Amino acid sequence: MKLRHIFPALVLAGTAVGAQAVPVAGPTNTSTGQVAIGGHVASLCVLGAPSQAAIDLGQLINTSGARTGRIAAFGPQQVTLPGSFCNFAGTHLTIAANAMIANDATAVQPGFARAVNYTAEVDNWATTPAVATTAASAGGGTPSASASGGVQPTAKLADLQLLLSSFTVPSDLILVAGGYNGTVTITLGPAATAE
Repeated sequence: MKLRHIFPALVLAGTAVGAQAVPVAGPTNTSTGQVAIGGHVASLCVLGAPSQAAIDLGQLINTSGARTGRIAAFGPQQVTLPGSFCNFAGTHLTIAANAMIANDATAVQPGFARAVNYTAEVDNWATTPAVATTAASAGGGTPSASASGGVQPTAKLADLQLLLSSFTVPSDLILVAGGYNGTVTITLGPAATAE
């Protein structure tokens, strides 16, 4: 009789031991968190440093021959602005050119001029370049001209080319003596949006 009571006790003990061997779901010793990382890139346009900061044409007139005193012939002058870029779409170039005007502001006499006009063109940005031609009067009035090029539809990195050409004097008059100065200003930035 004693064996009958012991056998069920052993069976129950074996069952209890087997139940303890099965893993029980419960709390874990790991935890996960997440941190978002973000930033911002500003819209930026940068013109490369000009390959020449100034162009000196030297003697502007012929000093002998049939055209003595009148403007000499000059070939095109080129300046490169390497590594120019805009990191966003919808940009364009604008160019503002000021004629070369004599530093002496004295009124010119008949037959003389104190202005040298030229064409300034900036290319290699959009399909249409920016081109401005000055049209100063013989006395140096209205020396400024400006123009915009086409719109660049994507971000772009390029070597821009400034070309100065077609140097002329109003009515091909004789230039007065003295120093002459002009400027070309190139602006690279967002194109104006239509209202």
